[in-house]
Amino acid sequence: MSNSPAADAGSILQVATEPDWYEPYNISQAIKAGGFVYVSGQAGFDESGRTVEGGFAEQGRQAFRNVERVLTAAGATFADVVKVGIFVRDMARDLDDVIKLRAEFLSRPYPADTLLEVSSLAQPDWLIEVEVIALDRS
Repeated sequence: MSNSPAADAGSILQVATEPDWYEPYNISQAIKAGGFVYVSGQAGFDESGRTVEGGFAEQGRQAFRNVERVLTAAGATFADVVKVGIFVRDMARDLDDVIKLRAEFLSRPYPADTLLEVSSLAQPDWLIEVEVIALDRS
């Protein structure tokens, strides 16, 4: 995590975990600004940067764990999340699993949510990507 001081109203602070798989692509894992934490899309890759084995549910669970890891580095939790964006490759096939993942990681009051089917993600074997916006209570 970036060890920067707490963000004031006009500052932008980068949040990172180790390893930071986003740095080579000039992407922040998260940004703290304006009282919020903006977490970049997280996919189903492990700490070695490899896509997890299994199918959609396994990738989805890992994507949510990766979001949780970045939230923790930012001093936030899923309870602070106000907006979720979920991108999937096959809505018809994966909708039931998305609903189960939401139930596993999110609780009332449920955050606002956008679920979109996309033709591809950054890696050809990725099936899901999850991004969130959370309150910055730090």
